[in-house]
This record gives sequence, structure tokens and C-alpha cells, in this order.
Amino acid sequence: MKIVLSLLLLSSIFSNAQQQRGLTTEMANKLATMPMKCINQAYPNKTAHVINNEKDAILTPKELHPSFYGCFDWHSSVHGHWMLLRLLRTVNNLENRDHIIAVLDQSFLPEKIKEEANYFTKYQVATNFERTYGWAWILKLDEELAKWDHPKAKIWHQNLKPLTDEILRLWKDYLPKQTYPNRTGVHPNTAFAMSFAIDWARQVGDTTFEKELSDKAKTFYLSNTKTPAYLEPDGSDFFSPSLEIAELMSRVLPQKDFKKWIHQFYEKRSLINIEQIPVISDINDYQTVHLVGLSFSKAWAMKNIANALPQNDPLKKTFEVTREKFITNALPVIFQGNYGGDHWLASFAVYAMTN
Repeated sequence: MKIVLSLLLLSSIFSNAQQQRGLTTEMANKLATMPMKCINQAYPNKTAHVINNEKDAILTPKELHPSFYGCFDWHSSVHGHWMLLRLLRTVNNLENRDHIIAVLDQSFLPEKIKEEANYFTKYQVATNFERTYGWAWILKLDEELAKWDHPKAKIWHQNLKPLTDEILRLWKDYLPKQTYPNRTGVHPNTAFAMSFAIDWARQVGDTTFEKELSDKAKTFYLSNTKTPAYLEPDGSDFFSPSLEIAELMSRVLPQKDFKKWIHQFYEKRSLINIEQIPVISDINDYQTVHLVGLSFSKAWAMKNIANALPQNDPLKKTFEVTREKFITNALPVIFQGNYGGDHWLASFAVYAMTN
């Protein structure tokens, strides 16, 4: 009986979210429970730490990363924190608001953040740790804090600064040396990270970094035509490589130029293919579950691309309709798997519905 009632409740929440074409308070409260369960959960954990010596081999996740040790891996912890901030900032009746703030207070303690920043210079080979996916989410986290006019946000924003500054230093050092973009559908995707970095640069007014990113984006992608998106996705993609590129270019090109570019970038067979909902053969597989996230990242990319196109462009309406289908299909699936999806998918869902 309890199972039936739970399913009926979920059905009601999903229906309301679909009807309102956005994130309802009910759904926000349900999604918020997911990062709250794992932010202080250290295990299982994929540290991605390069072991330099015997002493390194026994370091725990929390010793390596005192703020972002939970949620299976560093980047998932970071975007779990971002998600909670986004909900605190945008949802008035968020349940457990005080408890969420108390948890974030601990994560943003100055001494913990300084140790997070020190990680990148303390250990050998750490300069490429989380490059550039985790870097992008740190900037998104900082951007969210910069947007929120709340006393706590101002404190946390200042406390995060050593880590933000370190990520910015690493990125500005790396960007001129990055000869080729990474076109993968997983973490190292270059276009995704550059899009988030441009958002941050515009929010905080770093015009130099914004120009460097925009120039590099044009170097990488402006001449791209007939992208082979008909071959997407790979078996564990949570990004569409082509849509990430298109979304990035929508940020750096004037509308007239972007319209011309995107219709040379996509052929009909590629457009037909990227509009297909991914098939999830095993929701409990830690890699296959990435394909649930693919629906959400496609949805937010299509929304931003549609917003950049003129009203009379046929692709605008197509993408607006298709993004809704992706969200409607993927949202219920979030709650059907195991920790492989639980530790990160809610963040993608919130970004897709609130971006």
C-alpha cells in the first residue's frame, strides 16, 4: 500500500512539473534530498587522486578534500553544492532550508576551502585534477554565490575565493596551451566547460578571461560544418558533443552569425538523431546511467540555443518542444536507480529546469 501511495505521489509531482514547464516547489524539495544525503557521505568514492608515494596511498577522501569529499567524486560534490544554492536562491518554500544552510556552512569554512585550493599545488600532477569539468562547476558555484544577495552567500562567496582564484589561475595558464578541443560526451568536454566559464566571467566582470574564452571558442569551432551528430551518443555519454558546441557558439556569436553558423553545422540526419530520447538499458549501471543525464544536458543546451535564434527560425520551435520531451522523460527516472545516479543526476535536472 505504501509503495502504491508513493508512486501516486511521484506521478502527481511529475505531472505538475510538466504542466508548469518548470521546477515546482514539490519537485525542488524532492530533488534537494539527493545531494543532502551524499554531501557528507565519503564512501563509495572515486578520488581520481594520483598516488605519488606510500603516504599518499592511505589518504582518505576527506583528508584530500575537506569540503568536497562526498557524493562519490569531487565534481559531483561541487555541483551538488551548486544545486542546493540554486534552490535556496530561487525556491521560497524549500523544506529543511535551515538544515541545508547549516550543512553548507560547514563546507564553506575558510580553512577547508583553503585546503581545497592548496590541493592543486600540494601534490604532483594535481594541476590537471578535474580539468576542465570540475573547474567549470567551481566557477558555476561561485557564479551562483555572486548572484545571491543574501548575507550567508556573501560570506560563502568570500570564503570560496581562494579556490576560485586557484581554478582561474590554472585555467588562464592552460587555455593558451590547449591546441585542440576535447569533443567527448563525458567529463573532459571542452565546449561545456567553456560555456560555464564564460557565464562566470560575465557575471563577475572578468572581460579579459571572457575574451580569451570567446576567441578560443571561435578558433576551435567557427569553421566546423556538417558535424557527425548522427553518430551520437556513445554508450556512457551525458553530453551531446555537438549540442555543447552549438550552445557555446550561441554565447559568442551575434544572432545573425549564429543562425548562419548553426545551419551549416547541422545536417538534417544529425538533427533528427539528436532529438531522439536515449535508451537506458540498465539504470543501475554507473556508466549507462549517464544517459539519463544526457537528456537533461540536451534540454538545457536546446533551450539556450533556441533563445539565441530569431523567432522565425524553424529550429527554435523544434528545440523548444524537444527539450520539454527530454525533461518529461528523464525526470521520473532519477528516482529509479541506485547511488550511481543518485549522487549527481538531481543537479543536472535542476540546471535543465531553472537555467
